[in-house]
Amino acid sequence: MDFPAALHLLLHALVPAAVAWLAFRSRWRRLWLIMLATMLVDLDHLLADPVYAPGRCSILAHPLHQPGASLLYAGMALIPQTMPVGLGLVIHMALDAIDCGRMQPPADQYLSI
Repeated sequence: MDFPAALHLLLHALVPAAVAWLAFRSRWRRLWLIMLATMLVDLDHLLADPVYAPGRCSILAHPLHQPGASLLYAGMALIPQTMPVGLGLVIHMALDAIDCGRMQPPADQYLSI
């Protein structure tokens, strides 16, 4: 596993931990574990062929990584009863989107002079 992939996976644990610690200090461990459990959204990768492709952007490539699903996750983050799950999913999608941006070649690569 290369460094960017390892860092991406590490951030999926550290960012929810930081959010839980900063926003919900009195119950941060419980909320962090709930947000960490939202990594199960990646089970939709099992529907892809191949299941794992190192350079594939998961946003738009998997059913639970679609814009409509992300809007649902954002809505869940606004409802107190579903907030930890929704927040975890929003963080997950944001990190995946950042990773997709990292995978894209610079726009000027396509410019020829």
